[in-house]
Amino acid sequence: MGTAVVVVVLSLSGVALGMTIFASVRGVHVYLRARGKRLVTCPETHCAAAVELDAKGAGLKAFRGGSHFCLQDCSRWPEKQDCAQDCLQQIETQGQGCLVRNIVGSWYDGKTCFYCHRPVDKVEEWTGHPPALLAPDRKTIMWGEVPPEKLPEVLEKYQPVCWSCHIAETFRRVHPELVTDRPARW
Repeated sequence: MGTAVVVVVLSLSGVALGMTIFASVRGVHVYLRARGKRLVTCPETHCAAAVELDAKGAGLKAFRGGSHFCLQDCSRWPEKQDCAQDCLQQIETQGQGCLVRNIVGSWYDGKTCFYCHRPVDKVEEWTGHPPALLAPDRKTIMWGEVPPEKLPEVLEKYQPVCWSCHIAETFRRVHPELVTDRPARW
């Protein structure tokens, strides 16, 4: 009889461990997918708004078997913090397509640098040297300096610039006394 009790206890422990692992994996998966700024159209103003989901809360709810998202931050807050959060429907519909990093990455895909005409690196390769943007006033800026809710109009008017040219042009702008322009020798 002692062996049967041990087998039953070990079996129940194994089932409980399996259920915990399954719930943990589901919670981590939802947490990872819920992270990051997203760009949506505000249902109230019909203008772009940058929102962020409560990733921790979504992960914990998924761990417990639920599946509810809510906003953690919005570019229209704190004035409109008590809104109905109807923009969540867009996030459910568009999925990862409304993530700012995916929107920016798609915009850079297939583009070449305004200055050197080399292809701009893929998003996955931006770990240390992300590309930049050339503003209409000829000043280069990092795309991270652009408020996400301004991305649609910025990406319409600005040009892509690779990291190396951004650094060179920034140095040229900040320290013109140290730059000597020489004609190209090609």
